[in-house]
Amino acid sequence: MARRIESHWIPGPAGRLEALLEEPEDREPRMAAVVCHPHPLYGGTMHNKVVYRIARGLRRTGAVVLRFNFRGAGNSQGEHAHLAGEIEDARAALAWLRDRYPALPFALAGFSFGARAITRLGCVMEGATWLMAVGYPPSHGPTEYFETCGVRKILIQSTHDQYAPRADVESLYQRLRAPKQLIWVEAADHFFANALDELETRVAQAIDLPASHQRTGQL
Repeated sequence: MARRIESHWIPGPAGRLEALLEEPEDREPRMAAVVCHPHPLYGGTMHNKVVYRIARGLRRTGAVVLRFNFRGAGNSQGEHAHLAGEIEDARAALAWLRDRYPALPFALAGFSFGARAITRLGCVMEGATWLMAVGYPPSHGPTEYFETCGVRKILIQSTHDQYAPRADVESLYQRLRAPKQLIWVEAADHFFANALDELETRVAQAIDLPASHQRTGQL
């Protein structure tokens, strides 16, 4: 089965959003996932290398993946809206994906700023199978909403993340409500330098982890 990749324009609250939809290479989709990119004011787009690797790791598990550019990023319309608007962009992208694959369970993933967007959205809506926060920066905003979130939470962090020191992440993790996972990837910086292959593998492994290890595992 050949990999299918499609370009789309998604109606968003501030104008159309540029998006890429990718199905698994070797099977029919068994899950639908939206992946959100890092901060658009610092060059973040859906083509970011970490976002690409997250998407590829998810496709390895059988997920159909939608990446998109937040308002004002790439060719998406609108202007940056300091997270509040980007959360609504993610909501619109997820609604589009669920309309296209109504029979599939859905999930949300994001890197850095995108991790904040998807956790803010996924913790207040119903139905997400899991939330994957990669490079989540605990000091860049409130975390109370995340600490009380009942959705399965998967944190994947670099061991040398300049924006998310290990002590801060571990402190946050202790406050998070189960089910939860914390996965460390030995990497040089926030962008998983020299460890993108490992990141992709750990993304896939986290989703395929047996149910008995999904509640509080720290890897």
